[in-house]
This record gives sequence, structure tokens and C-alpha cells, in this order.
Amino acid sequence: MLHGQKIAVVLPAYNAEATLRRTFDDIPKDIVDDIILIDDASRDRTAALAESLGIHTIRHERNRGYGGNQKTCYRAALARGADIVVMLHPDYQYAPRLVTAMASMIVSGEYDAVLASRILGKGALAGGMPRYKYVANRVLTLLQNILMGQKLSEYHSGYRAWSRQVIETIPLDRCSDDFVFDNQMLALAMHADHRIGEISCPTRYFAEASSINFRRSVVYGFGVLRTAFAYRLHRLGLRQDPLFAPAEGTRVRPVAETPRR
Repeated sequence: MLHGQKIAVVLPAYNAEATLRRTFDDIPKDIVDDIILIDDASRDRTAALAESLGIHTIRHERNRGYGGNQKTCYRAALARGADIVVMLHPDYQYAPRLVTAMASMIVSGEYDAVLASRILGKGALAGGMPRYKYVANRVLTLLQNILMGQKLSEYHSGYRAWSRQVIETIPLDRCSDDFVFDNQMLALAMHADHRIGEISCPTRYFAEASSINFRRSVVYGFGVLRTAFAYRLHRLGLRQDPLFAPAEGTRVRPVAETPRR
């Protein structure tokens, strides 16, 4: 715990057997109270390895997509009493040791959510990020900052920490089950005026690390822009978007999946 707050790390996993142990070994167990892995119907032994490591493991019987996986992650973490939830990809592309710093920024009371940015500093290209992804990241982030009135260095990190209050009070079920989920969740947090901080994070691109292909990257990019334009028009009162409709009293519904035995 940190100052009496329970810290959970959630791992949305798909075919992560090759990198899971390295990710798990680097998670700071001195402050993390709970580690939860959601296996999205992997074809390898991800779930079996997670269980052997003592990770609380839930397996989807069918693949629900990246966003669908995260929805189960957050429901499970809240159901198990988490006060702060850190979402970390189990592909070892991000630095797990930063969990302590990210959770501390929320515990401080200064932030409601924290993003680990690959763009702050010089770690992205040095860590092997393909140049076209780097350029696309910077261009999309610039456009999003303009449309959404923010000053983030990156919107596309897969490493995020959230307070329980944020997760409980934004309507995650409205978000996509695909990769644009991350941006929609972030847009909902911004729309609710939650305070979002950033921390610099090194990145590692290597053969076993997960990465979407060029075609899916393009689809993702258009989805990101649609979300940003919808946010802008909604905030200006020019077009009401269902994603940002009032959601007073929203609570994340309990996780229904049964942990593997």
C-alpha cells in the first residue's frame, strides 16, 4: 500500500507468454497489493504461466478485443478493493518499476490519473519505436491537444494509472472494445475534468513485444481523430455525442468472469 491506499496492477494479456515473466519480475511488490491478469483467449500458455506466478488470473473464453479486455481488468480490480489501478501491458515494452512513481502521483492528491509517456525525453526512438509510428504519434497528439484543449505529450501510451474514483464515475461500457478504447477512456476523464499527469517512460521495441500492424494503426488513427472531433463539438455544444452524455451515478458493473482454477 501507499499511505493506506491499495494498489492493483492489471495486465490485459493476449499471447504474452514470452514476456510475462520479465514484466512480472519488475513489478514493485513492496507497494503493489494485487496483480490481476485478464487473458483474452490467448493461443499460448499465458494463463497457465500467470497462475504459476501467483497472479490472479481471469480468462475470456472468446477474444473480446483490447478494449473489452481492459473493461474486465478494471471491473476485477475494483471488485477486489483497489484504490489505485495501474494498467500495464505484459509485453515488457514499458518499465514496470515506474508503478511506484505513477501511483505516488495519485496518492499525493495532485492527480486523478497518470500517463507514462514515451515521448517525454528521448526514449521513444532510442527504444526502437518505428519512425512512422513516432511521427504519427506526434501528429495525432498535436491535433488532439488542439481539439481537446490539453497539453499532453502523448495520448497513446499503454501504461496508465487511475484512481478508483475516475474508473467508478466514467461510463466505460460506452467505449469501444477495440484499440481506440484508450483514447475514449482518456477523453471521458478529460470531459469530467479529472486531473491528468504525465511521467517520462522508456520504451522497448523487440520481436516479442506486441504491436498492431500498419492497417490497424491507420484505423486506430482515424478512430482517435473521430473521438477528438466528437469531444470538441460536444464541449462547444454544437453536437451532442452519446459517448459524452451525462452519466451521473455511473458505476462500473461487477466483473462476471470466473477466475481459472
